[in-house]
Order: sequence, then C-alpha cells, then structure tokens
Amino acid sequence: MRDAPLDVLAVGNAMLDVLVHVDDGWLAGHGVEKGVMTLVDEPTAAALHGKVEPAAVASGGSAGNTAAGLASLGARTGYIGRVRNDDAGEAFRRDIRKAGVRFDTPAATSGAATGRCLVFVTPDAERSMLTMLGAAAEIEPADIDEAAAARAAVTYLEGYLWDAPKAKAAMVKLADAARAAGRKVALTLSDPFCVARHRETFLELIAERVDILFANEEEAVSLTGAAGLRDAAEAVSGMVETAALTRSAEGSLIVSGSERHEVPAARVQRLVDTTGAGDLYAAGFLHAYTRSRPLAECAWLGGLAAARIIEQMGARSAGSLAGLPAIASAGVGNPCAAA
Repeated sequence: MRDAPLDVLAVGNAMLDVLVHVDDGWLAGHGVEKGVMTLVDEPTAAALHGKVEPAAVASGGSAGNTAAGLASLGARTGYIGRVRNDDAGEAFRRDIRKAGVRFDTPAATSGAATGRCLVFVTPDAERSMLTMLGAAAEIEPADIDEAAAARAAVTYLEGYLWDAPKAKAAMVKLADAARAAGRKVALTLSDPFCVARHRETFLELIAERVDILFANEEEAVSLTGAAGLRDAAEAVSGMVETAALTRSAEGSLIVSGSERHEVPAARVQRLVDTTGAGDLYAAGFLHAYTRSRPLAECAWLGGLAAARIIEQMGARSAGSLAGLPAIASAGVGNPCAAA
C-alpha cells in the first residue's frame, strides 16, 4: 500500500472543538444530557459558549481527529471537510495543517458558519457534547476531490456525515472514486443513534462500497440486529473484508474472512477524558494497516493510541505518537503479539 502518495484520506464534519471542564450539576442546570451528543442550533451554541471558560480549542470532528492522529503517528494524511470563510474556519484550517494533515478544501463563501462542538468533560472523564454542525453539514459533491481519493491507500468515511442528503452524495462520490482506483474504503459508524437513524442505508453502503468497518459493540449490534457482539461479528464478517469492533476497556475484536483476533485494551495510567478514543483507535489501526502489518498488530496499535489519548484532555495528543508503531511492532505489552 506504500505505493500511494497518501496513506489515508479522511472526510468528515469539520468542527471546531471547544473542550470545557464542568461538573454534573452544571450539566443538569443547563439542560445538557450527560454522555451523549446533542445537536443544537447556532444561537444555543453561542449562548453556552459564552458561559464557560474553554480548556482547549482545536480543529476536530471525528474524522478530523483520526486524520490528526494518523499524522502524529507518522502517516501521510489528507482531509476533506467544509468550513466557512470565518474566524472559526480559519482556526480550523490553521490547526489541522499544523497537525501535519493536508487540508485543501476551499472555504465556503456563503451558507452557515463553521461548525462548533462544545465538549463538556465531567470529573469522571465522561464527555457530553453539544454540536452545531453549521457549514460541516453542507458539504456536497462539489467539495469532493476525486483525484485525492485515487491517490490514497485508504479513504476513511465518517458516519456522522450520513445525516445530510448532499453529504451522503459526497461520501458516495468519494468512495466510488477510491474504489475505481483500486483503493480501500473504510467507514466508522460514529454513533449508535446514527446507526439507528440510518440502519438500512448504512447496510447498503457497507455492502456496496466499504472494505474496512469500524464500530463499537453497541453500534455493531444495532447495525446487525444481533443478540450480542459475537453474533454481530459473524454478521459483519460476511459484509466487509475487515471489521474492527471495539469493546472499550475490554479491547477489540477483529474479524477478517476466517481470521478472528481478540486483542486486549492497552493499559491506561490515568483516565482523564474519553474524547477521541474511538477516533484514535482508528488512526492506530489504519497506520499499521497501510503498512501491511498483521491485523492483531493493527488492533494493538489502535489500542495504544486510544490509551494515550484518554490519559489527557481532548482528542489531540499533547506529544508525538510517532514512537507507538515501533512499540506495537515489538508486541510490547500485547499478549496477542504472536497471533
């Protein structure tokens, strides 16, 4: 796969992440539902933003976090997402490029403001999000660089984009361009509620255009209607070439044809914030995958990257992740290293 100029091209909701420390009382007092992502309009987002002191501000969105994680690991990474020509859009562009990600999508000159995600983190490290999609949800086929997909070993699709009809068409256009060039297409299901909204069309997308599927246990069960994770794993094994099914503190289950790998979670020194755990797992997995490493190693590197990110605030590593691939290749701490 190293013949491709890019390792991974990601497409997703281009959001400016605003991370804030609050307690449960603050959430209840402001009507924020704990532990879930809630969509809000621009006035609501602006009003709540004005009541808090941000701990961190960074370019975000699920696929954006994965792209930045890949770059930190040493991958050649690109990103497609829609922002406006406003201050938040410029902040997003500046930050994601600083992270080492190629981002060339022109800023929109009309329409909604750049998207914003308020991430409220409570002392138990749980995250509760209020998301104003803004320009991110207005991504359309005209924003898609088909040539970039042809240059990338893997094109990575963010499931959250499946909510908007034009965004859905943009995802299909990008996936088709990748497959026409003989490249791989990966999809993250993003959220159980997203799966519940779009189960039938997700199944169509996966069957027709997806090679690598990322899902957590709840998402996989919702997608397949299975009784539990193992039944869901068997169901998705017939749909895609490879599926990486995460189980939080219990690690991940990888299925690919007749292969099955149960890989434990990497050790976490101190849990601070679960924001971005799944995004960084995908980054680690794809970094190893695009280097043709064994699937158990791909999962272990994903777990190492996820463990590193939840030891800090936010979905961007405070330090380089470049040393993790060597640790994963050596099998350090991984009882499945010989799998």
